[in-house]
Amino acid sequence: MPFNFPILLTWLRVALIPLVVGVFYVPELGFSRFEQGIASTAVFIVAAATDWFDGFLARRWNQTSAFGAFLDPVADKLMVTGALLVLVHLGRVHPIIAFIIIGREIAISALREWMAQIGASKSVAVSSLGKIKTTAQMIAIPMLLFYADLFGVIDTRAWGHWLLLIAAVLTVWSMLYYLRKAWPLIKKVQENKSNA
Repeated sequence: MPFNFPILLTWLRVALIPLVVGVFYVPELGFSRFEQGIASTAVFIVAAATDWFDGFLARRWNQTSAFGAFLDPVADKLMVTGALLVLVHLGRVHPIIAFIIIGREIAISALREWMAQIGASKSVAVSSLGKIKTTAQMIAIPMLLFYADLFGVIDTRAWGHWLLLIAAVLTVWSMLYYLRKAWPLIKKVQENKSNA
């Protein structure tokens, strides 16, 4: 397993996930619900920042690796899944929205793994649609963790709900986009198996 600073940042993101979740469930901390929201939001934002920074440094320092490419999306999915499960438990996100987002991540991960096995991983590379979805999602989640007026002006509850709804719609749209790109190759593999 390679070890360098970008991979260390990715591991840090994995380590921060229990803090995002645990701050709401450790009674000994004695935080109010508002203070829990501030703490979990701050931790989530730090974790999200490492997501951008580790990739930037890996490319800048030429320290990209197969293990880093594997660990980075796993860390992202764990972070988003953990936060969404907390938000569902707190009643801030509808379970169907969370299921759509988490289910899509599982389905696309499986599709990418299968496409890599047949040497066609570029067919399901991250698209601009997926990046927009991720951006909406990564802004919505800390807003819903905070769940109060920001600077007395921005209603993070309303903005968070709308952005997460947009992310859910883009989640379905991007999944259909990836499946459409992969379908000809899936058919081709099945036809080759039938003719073998």
